[in-house]
Amino acid sequence: MFPLERQNKMLELLKLKKVLKMTELKEELNISMDTLRRDIQSLVKQEKVEKIYGGIKLKEYHFGESSMEERMVSNLQEKQSIAYTCSKFIQDGDCVFLDSGSTTYQIAKFLQNKKKLTVITNSFPVALELLNSDIELIIIGGKVRKEERSIVSYEYLFNFSQLNIQKAFICASGITLEKGISDYNVEEAITRKKMIELSSEIYVAADSTKFGKDVTVGIAPLSEIDHIVTDQNVDKTFTRAFEQINTNLIISNM
Repeated sequence: MFPLERQNKMLELLKLKKVLKMTELKEELNISMDTLRRDIQSLVKQEKVEKIYGGIKLKEYHFGESSMEERMVSNLQEKQSIAYTCSKFIQDGDCVFLDSGSTTYQIAKFLQNKKKLTVITNSFPVALELLNSDIELIIIGGKVRKEERSIVSYEYLFNFSQLNIQKAFICASGITLEKGISDYNVEEAITRKKMIELSSEIYVAADSTKFGKDVTVGIAPLSEIDHIVTDQNVDKTFTRAFEQINTNLIISNM
């Protein structure tokens, strides 16, 4: 198990018990005490946990999916770098899908000068960003998820199998080698599953904080993902692991 995966496992356990003893963690994770101390020190530096006598506890109880407002400003430089790199794979004349999410919203900002481009999206921020451009814009019709500013259950109004989507740019809240990509919301996950099925080439745009997390709803295994674009802060253990599989890990550089 990679360090990030162990640390996320600790946070999941703390989510249930609030306080954990060192001996409990050592046994649960099946690691040495030295390794455990290093992981805890990393979480302390990230201000996610604090040490107590003989164990640890959560410093701040804040889990689950953060709001869109929070995600729009968090890790912004990394997301802009990822978005810029993603935009380089979008050519004039393409038909692409831009998912709902703070990183895919940033991609839209780099597309203004593309020619004869068609963008399909379920994201209101993406649609508004491209509204006054020359890009042909198709918005998925269906139920509005207000907190995410997105549209889900698209099958109400349109049969998207009629479209030839060359490239889909998908967001994810979690990425692991074993389980692939995942998200917190079932309806968002269903929409992403369908777009992965319909698109010729799949890109996942996700910053490095998503690696090592397996959250509520599975979207797709890595075998269904062609590329993952992330920032330079991704743990080196993941970059080495991706050398052994077919999914292409692309490190952004802007």
